[in-house]
Amino acid sequence: MAIIVNVDVMLARRKMSSGELAEKVGISAANLSILKTGKAKAVRFSTLDALCRALDCQPGDILEYSPDTAELK
Repeated sequence: MAIIVNVDVMLARRKMSSGELAEKVGISAANLSILKTGKAKAVRFSTLDALCRALDCQPGDILEYSPDTAELK
């Protein structure tokens, strides 16, 4: 997939645990894990807003676009 989720990077920068983030955002640890591993098919803007507030960051700090080399051929 061309979208890379950097929640784990932001967690490390903020010295925060996944459980603490899930609680602050109001999502389950399982759903946060799905997001962190890049298996999520969509992210609600309200969830992205809550993640940015909890991590004190911008959406671009969490989500990154990288063209999939297989799709370019």
